[in-house]
Amino acid sequence: MNAENIIFYLLGAMTLVSALLSVTSRLIFRSAIYLLFSLIGVAGIYFWMQYEFIAAVQIVVYVGGITVLIIFSIFLTQQAGEAMPAPIFSNKWAAALACVFGWVFLLLQFRNNPFAEIGSMNSPSMKQIGSRMLDVEETGYALPFELVSILLLAAMIGCIVIAMRPQTEKEN
Repeated sequence: MNAENIIFYLLGAMTLVSALLSVTSRLIFRSAIYLLFSLIGVAGIYFWMQYEFIAAVQIVVYVGGITVLIIFSIFLTQQAGEAMPAPIFSNKWAAALACVFGWVFLLLQFRNNPFAEIGSMNSPSMKQIGSRMLDVEETGYALPFELVSILLLAAMIGCIVIAMRPQTEKEN
């Protein structure tokens, strides 16, 4: 086993463990921090695959933007240190059943649709990535980025509206 494999397995383990802790933690602020580490692990895997631009976008947009928005929302809407209520026992069974069905579906997909062999991969250049990001045609990504920005703006406005408390008149 060489160093490249060790780095991949460490990044994968960090990502998976952080994601699992994010979902299972009952403290919502800790869940957001675990999500932050999971997203950093995904960015690390992008760096490991030598997709530096996508890794930088992952860090700027998701680690820097989405996670900060989630943490800001947590602080505005509820007490960050309070534990969330324990899930109902029937919800645990439904979640376990959904996981089993998901794994079975995934295994069936892998069995019926095997991965194709890839000869040599052509890494996209910065110019190709930039032109795809700014392209407004069918294969471009300009519209999805604009929709995500509108969604983030709506989430931020919703956060502020929820956090605003009605002002009561001062009593004399």
